[in-house]
Amino acid sequence: MAFKPHEIAYLNSADLGRLATIQPNGTLQNSPVGFSYNEPLGTIDVYGYNLANSQKFRNVATNNTVAFVVDDIFSHDPWRVRCLEIRGTAEQAENAEGEPLIRITPTRIISFGIDATDTEAHDLVPDSRDVPTTAS
Repeated sequence: MAFKPHEIAYLNSADLGRLATIQPNGTLQNSPVGFSYNEPLGTIDVYGYNLANSQKFRNVATNNTVAFVVDDIFSHDPWRVRCLEIRGTAEQAENAEGEPLIRITPTRIISFGIDATDTEAHDLVPDSRDVPTTAS
């Protein structure tokens, strides 16, 4: 399993994430998106209105390198942010109902402040790790 239990809980509690894709001309596109954690596959499934006609959907067909971020402000006083960054590869796919989605397979996960909400903010250390790939 690529994600730790507290990261899965954090993903399941969020309504919105940000998906960064690479356009054919090499510029970045960063879009707010709906998503769900696909537990059986260990992937992030991005969905949205008219997704198949979107630039981000076309982007993953020409360059499958993506980054996906979920973050929030846990507290304003003291200031505390939480963040989960997922770097990986994306593919155009469909859900069980045949609706288009973008499926992200993690290759690197960076987690910050999610499981240590009582730790002093300046004492927090990111949990950065590569995700082992499985040969097909």
